[in-house]
Amino acid sequence: MKSVKSKPYKRNCELLEGHELPVGISRWALAVEYNGAAFHGFQAQRSGVETVQLALENALSAVADEPITLVCAGRTDAGVHATNQIIHFDTNAVRKDRAFVFGTNTHLSPGVVVRWARQVSGQFHARFSAVARTYRYIICNSFVRPALMYDQLTWQRRPLDVNRMREGARYLVGEQNFTSFRATQCQAKSPVRTIHHLHLVRRGELIIMEVKANAFLHHMVRNIAGVLMEIGIGDREPEWVGEVLAAKNRCAGGVTAPPYGLHLVSVDFDDRFDLPTLQPGPHFVHEDIGGFAP
Repeated sequence: MKSVKSKPYKRNCELLEGHELPVGISRWALAVEYNGAAFHGFQAQRSGVETVQLALENALSAVADEPITLVCAGRTDAGVHATNQIIHFDTNAVRKDRAFVFGTNTHLSPGVVVRWARQVSGQFHARFSAVARTYRYIICNSFVRPALMYDQLTWQRRPLDVNRMREGARYLVGEQNFTSFRATQCQAKSPVRTIHHLHLVRRGELIIMEVKANAFLHHMVRNIAGVLMEIGIGDREPEWVGEVLAAKNRCAGGVTAPPYGLHLVSVDFDDRFDLPTLQPGPHFVHEDIGGFAP
C-alpha cells in the first residue's frame, strides 16, 4: 500500500495520523462565546475592522507573549452570534488551561469570552475534525419589536404558524442539494449537505429553529429561516420548500433572514478528542430542545 506523505508543518495545519507537532509546539482548542452585533463577522479582514478573530488573536498573543493565529470551526457573518464556537491554535508558550481562559478574557471586550481551553493532539483541527455543527435561529414573534436582546433575535410582527413551518422543514432533512439555499457568492465546491435534524418549537413569543448538519453553506440557515417564515405567515404553502429545493436556483427561494437571530451553538467532534460539553444556549433559552433534549 502506498504511504501518504504529510505536508510540511505550518502553524495550525491539519496533521495526518502518525505525524506529530514539532518539538516545543503545543496545540490548544478553545470554546468561544460572542455577540456578533459587536463585530464585522468572525474572520479577520485586510481592512483591519474589528472581527472576532482579530480580537481573539490579539488577546491570545498577549497571554502567549508571541504572535498567535487561529482556525475556527465555522466562520460566522457580521451580526451572527456563537455560544460554542471552537477554535484551535499552535504555540511555543507553556501555559495552563486557566491562563488561556482567564488570562485571555482579561484582554477581551465584554462581547466575546473564552469558555474553556484544553491542550489537544496535533491531529485535532477545529474545521476539518468537526463532524457536525448545530445552529439555532431565534425569532421574536410579537406585535411590537423587543427592546431587550433586540440584537440577538429576529423580530417578525406577523403571526407565525409553527406547525406549518414544521411541515415545510420535513423536505430539508437528509442529504440534499442545497443550491437554492446558499448565497450566490458561496465558494463551497459542492452544494450537497446532510441535515441531521431540523426542529421548531414555540416558547411564548420566541420561536426557536434548531438545525444540525454535517456542514453548512454560506447563508444556508438564514435562507432556510426566510423560506420557513414565509410559510409560517401563510404567504406560501409547506410544499413550496420542496419546489425551492428541486429548482436548484437561489432565485427560487425567499428572502434571506436577518443575521441577528442566528447562533452557532454546538460543534461535534470525535470522542477521541475528549473535549468538554457545554449547554448549547444562548442563555435565555433555558431548556434543551431538538437534538439536545433527553
